[in-house]
Amino acid sequence: MRAIVITKPGGPDVLVVADRPTPEPSRFEVRVRVHATAVNRADLLQRMGAYPAPAGEPADIPGLEIAGEVDAVGPDVERLRVGDRVFGLVGGGGYAEAIVVHERGLAKIPDGMSYTDAAAVPEAFITAHDALAQAKLHGGQPVLIHAIGSGVGTAALQLARAFGHHTIGTARTPDKLDRAKELGLDVGIVAEAGKFADAVKRAHPDGVAGVIELVGGNYVDEDLRCIALRGRIVLVGLLAGIRHELDLALLLRRRAHLIGTQLRARPIEDKLAVMRAFEAQVVPLFARGLVKPIVDAVMPLDQAGAAHARMQSNAGFGKIVLTT
Repeated sequence: MRAIVITKPGGPDVLVVADRPTPEPSRFEVRVRVHATAVNRADLLQRMGAYPAPAGEPADIPGLEIAGEVDAVGPDVERLRVGDRVFGLVGGGGYAEAIVVHERGLAKIPDGMSYTDAAAVPEAFITAHDALAQAKLHGGQPVLIHAIGSGVGTAALQLARAFGHHTIGTARTPDKLDRAKELGLDVGIVAEAGKFADAVKRAHPDGVAGVIELVGGNYVDEDLRCIALRGRIVLVGLLAGIRHELDLALLLRRRAHLIGTQLRARPIEDKLAVMRAFEAQVVPLFARGLVKPIVDAVMPLDQAGAAHARMQSNAGFGKIVLTT
């Protein structure tokens, strides 16, 4: 099979097409003929040598999500059959023509959804759904979502709207806020120099009940300035850096919860449980047309380097999909 491999740590040019053995499924596993995958920030970090794959996953083939067709099943598989159209998260190896996955790590693609759209779903919507669950919001409560034009940002926005929450989003440019408003964003804020707390407080004087924090760095300190009493900040991403000085007195006064979360490094049973919750609570929303994947660009697999360069530019809105 063809796969995109990382030849050495470096820029997008270190990604090359290589031949690799086609994997065979073991007990409880199915093999998926991958029709599409998508690019994530973790892929860029892995390419640069800053985010190694978990044990047991390919060290040099990136890719955390796939959409395709089951073409072989291992022993004791019960849920899936050859020919099923499926999508899901993987620990690595998604930039390839085939991959083996535990059957409980996959969900069936809703009728009418293309493989291209399906590939834009798993990482963004499962991450967003899991983060919103950890925020423990109640219907109607306001939620602040950063990097609203990103894959996870657009997913969190749509899910929050579907669950009945008032949404505030930040971006670095007005055009991304305009596009987010087309998806139902209630309040958009341009985060100039990483500042947004005053604008959030003007919209919600009592603060927001939850924050889906996709940026990190100095944003967390601003979050504490606009969080409601007993509010929750769910830290998902670190685009602005891994270190920043915080005013811990604000954390105490607001009795706020600062929660760190990561999917890729979790034990397999935890990841399978997250997948089952996604299948039960989110997949039906796609079938009903209440949420949809947002695709920024579609490129062939052998242009993975160009796809990484586009993501690094921060010019896109939504997901970048690679097709095999």
